[in-house]
Amino acid sequence: MTAPPSLDAPKIGAADPRHPEAPLVLDTEPPRPLGFRDQAAFWANLGVSLLGFSGAAWVLTPSGHPQLSLLAAITATVVGTVVGTAMVAVSGILGTRTGAPAMAILRGLFGTKLSYLPTVLNIIQCVGWGVFELTVITLGVEAMTDGKGPHWLYVLLAGALTTALTIKPLGSVRLLRRYVTIAVGVSMLYFTVQLLRQDTPSLNEGSWSGFLPAVDSALAVAVSFVPLAADYTRHSRSTAKSFWGTLVGYSTAQIWCYLLGLLALLQVGGDADKIFDTFLGVGAGWVFFAVLVVREVDQSFANVYSTAMSVHNLLPKVDRRVLCLGIGTLVTVLAMMVDDFSTYESFLYLIGSVFVPMFAVTAVDFFLGSGRRGWDMSQDAPVRWVMLVPWALGFSAYQLINPTQLTGWADFWPRFWADAQNATGIHATVWTSASLFSFFTAGSATLALAVIGRQRAVAR
Repeated sequence: MTAPPSLDAPKIGAADPRHPEAPLVLDTEPPRPLGFRDQAAFWANLGVSLLGFSGAAWVLTPSGHPQLSLLAAITATVVGTVVGTAMVAVSGILGTRTGAPAMAILRGLFGTKLSYLPTVLNIIQCVGWGVFELTVITLGVEAMTDGKGPHWLYVLLAGALTTALTIKPLGSVRLLRRYVTIAVGVSMLYFTVQLLRQDTPSLNEGSWSGFLPAVDSALAVAVSFVPLAADYTRHSRSTAKSFWGTLVGYSTAQIWCYLLGLLALLQVGGDADKIFDTFLGVGAGWVFFAVLVVREVDQSFANVYSTAMSVHNLLPKVDRRVLCLGIGTLVTVLAMMVDDFSTYESFLYLIGSVFVPMFAVTAVDFFLGSGRRGWDMSQDAPVRWVMLVPWALGFSAYQLINPTQLTGWADFWPRFWADAQNATGIHATVWTSASLFSFFTAGSATLALAVIGRQRAVAR
């Protein structure tokens, strides 16, 4: 298979070959210093999240379903995480193959102008995640200090550290591997031992009826990194190192993180608002919890940096450091204004409904469709309107099974999809998975377009 071309006019841009850094503008060939350990450590750190601990609540008790048994919740976590992480890892292969950031890769799928649509959507989701992460870091600090100290100051400090890390992103990845990963591993091991010493219900005490919605919840968290993966794997030495580093690092860490979240939730009756109290309640818990709070900055770092990479697809000549400073400031200001997490679960599902089918379309067309001949990712790449069709079909399949519930959409959006369910006869059941149905719908439609395209080429 011929590797697709990178962005036009590539130039080697690493000033220091001993400590190469990410390019400052879009049309510069990226250095590739990251090996398996770098990628595995980076993605392992992203797989551990304070949001993941509390997010385990939506696996344990999926919306509209009774509480799952511990065995069902663990199984749902493993299945959803591995499937979602596999999507992230495959997305990372595209970054390693092309050397392009994630949103610039979509120039090959949609054409340059049309790629601006998913780019804007990704900017919105990355900014939203960045705000969530800075707020969670602040909540973690407040949990350790019993609410003492000004909220705005914690947000400001977390935002400043986040923004500083984005200025030299490859240096930050190396820093995470050398120091942070070990400290996080020790902290996670300590909490695992402490929580397993507590009384827990029987593995089979509970229900399996919400198993697939729980899988979707775990999968959606992993899938949120699909449109970010190539921003980091473009710096990998090989596709094998990027794929296995991502898959092993992230899936292991998220499964472990959710397992701790499930155990902690069971200690507080499933109340996600009290989950931090569980960690702080064990002996010397605040020391290890502090490590996890500080480490959370790598989540906000990834969201701010990937926002800058997305904006680069729109403004390819602007210095990424300027973009990072501006975006870091914006996310910090927004985090000072937002403190409502009531729509977090719906936000996850909305992300899944957009990016699960988009990944399916991207992967199928890259490996089995026009990508086999090489995508045009230049500034003048022609628009491919037809690729919106499978993406829209996949999005519709997801919403038919699991309509998004968000403030402001409460009237029109669910009612629209309820009417569509009645018209099509499609209704969610305990065996339907919005993510998997969406993926197969979009992927099958894209494969059909690829077959038609090959038949026309043969006829010509």
